[in-house]
Amino acid sequence: MSLELFTEYIEKSDELFANDLQLTDLASDIERDLLPEHVATFLEAFPLNRRLMLWGLFSIDFQQSIFLEMKNESRQMLLNELDEDACLPLFDRLDANSLLELTEGLSERFIEYAVTKMTAKQKEHFKKAQDYSDIEVGHWQSYDEINVSHKLKVSAAKKLCARNQPMLTDIIYVIDNQAKLLGGIPISQLLSLDDDKPLIDVVYQEILGIDANKDITEAVDEVISSGKSALPIIDAEGCLTGRLDLHAAFKFKEQQKDNQLIQSAGLSDEEDLFANVWLSSKNRAIWLGINLITAFLASWFIGLFEATLQQVVALAVLMPVVASMGGISGSQTLTLIIRGLALGQITDANRQDIVKKELKVGVINGLLWSAVIGIITFFWFGNPMLSLTICIAILGNIIVASLSGVWVPWMLNKFNIDPALSGAVILTTVTDIFGFIAFLGCGTLLLL
Repeated sequence: MSLELFTEYIEKSDELFANDLQLTDLASDIERDLLPEHVATFLEAFPLNRRLMLWGLFSIDFQQSIFLEMKNESRQMLLNELDEDACLPLFDRLDANSLLELTEGLSERFIEYAVTKMTAKQKEHFKKAQDYSDIEVGHWQSYDEINVSHKLKVSAAKKLCARNQPMLTDIIYVIDNQAKLLGGIPISQLLSLDDDKPLIDVVYQEILGIDANKDITEAVDEVISSGKSALPIIDAEGCLTGRLDLHAAFKFKEQQKDNQLIQSAGLSDEEDLFANVWLSSKNRAIWLGINLITAFLASWFIGLFEATLQQVVALAVLMPVVASMGGISGSQTLTLIIRGLALGQITDANRQDIVKKELKVGVINGLLWSAVIGIITFFWFGNPMLSLTICIAILGNIIVASLSGVWVPWMLNKFNIDPALSGAVILTTVTDIFGFIAFLGCGTLLLL
């Protein structure tokens, strides 16, 4: 069953949920043909009662796979509705990394139950991850790397690779007696070596490991730009503790982009479509309140020119044009810079070049559109000084908006504030206030 067909099923949900046989067939098709991450997304298209009806028709193994792919809030909604006997199997036989992804907001009783059902090795990995905060790569590293002592022979390393070769593994790590990372041997090279040759006589490929205490965002960027399928994670003593592979790195990157996209609207990155009404209201009310404060601030500046507005009513008619042109110009730059920051493309080295480029763009667009709007204003009101006033205001506001689109997200990022979450509010405030002051100030000087 394709995703397009599943979308059609959502549109026909009233008919499907009224027919138990059709619903059972639908659940069977979904489990057979769709990936758990797709099902997790599409389940959120249903209200909770229908979601539970469909959920109950999946096998427990498929339920667990879907559960791991859900948003935190969607998982919590599900756990709140299911009885304990239906919840506990979702936490059976989890590995350390899967449980770590679930722990945010999860009840301690579920975490404790999941740990009791782990193998001894996974329990050790889970405990080890707790030594690091959730912003450090050591907390999220995997423990499926292939490592071998430098004292062994090539034949032992070959057997180890044949017996256990995880996804995205193209190199075997060589360690000493204290588990310190000595280097690596590409598996393709290992297979061509004589079985009796000691590993200590093999020339290792030098590998720079990632410090386990490094910020996870920086570590992800390092893996992606390394050109390797994975990079080893080492502790303060240089001992090998695990690895971070490309799959995990890109998954984190995609999640980060999704979070920034939805946070740019002032929403919670974990909010479910059918979340509790009061919870959704609270999440959105905060940023509506902040926006209201900035709106009143802009209104206060307008109030300073009350006498001017009473004398020249045309200024009040044209004010939205000034504000909207600055806002859209700034948002275009803001979006570009936030994307660059998320991808690690913007640094201290190229910041000034970006500022110069955006300044030039602002000047060109400012000259173009100030001329267009000035001509329209002249034919509309027949007042050349009014046309000059709005030309100056539009030119200045677009230039300021372009520069603000660079500096606002940059400064927010420096203070560890997510620019996707608050950048638009601050940028709009800057462009509105500057635009109104420029327009009404010039109007006061030129028209009165």
